[in-house]
Amino acid sequence: MNAAEPPQSPVSALEPWPDTVRWQPISTDLIWVELLRLALGLAVLLVGLAVGWAWHGHWLFGAACAVVLLGGGWRAVTIVRAVHAWGYAERADDLLVRHGLLVRRLSIVPYSRMQFVDVSAGPLERAFDLATVQLHTAAAATDARVPGLRPAEASRLRDRLTALGEDRAEGL
Repeated sequence: MNAAEPPQSPVSALEPWPDTVRWQPISTDLIWVELLRLALGLAVLLVGLAVGWAWHGHWLFGAACAVVLLGGGWRAVTIVRAVHAWGYAERADDLLVRHGLLVRRLSIVPYSRMQFVDVSAGPLERAFDLATVQLHTAAAATDARVPGLRPAEASRLRDRLTALGEDRAEGL
């Protein structure tokens, strides 16, 4: 090593977000979709607990309501952070998808291994003009999805991945 060169820090296997790629973020509108899903689930749960509390009058139903509300507040905070953790990067031979807060996950899907690509949008996603791209490979464990994309970007990504998958599979 030359004295003029700064020492290179080793890349950690525990750091799954390579700085050498250009990450594309997903839409932050996905936060609203996930918060609405959470609110609907919490509403159903709280109504059930409130009916049980009114019917039986036991204090445990009230305590359960408080726990559900606290858990819902914690989940709302993690939803915001989790959506910001999602990203994808298109490279020459593969697609990288990252997500996760506590357990960070990096999926690398080679274009040659893709069997088909889905674009889906549920009612809440359509209300916020979002779609999800789902990549399917022969091994189910390597499937990856990219949620929170605008429909035009989801279609572009689907078409590009399909074209690259066909090009790469021709040599097999």
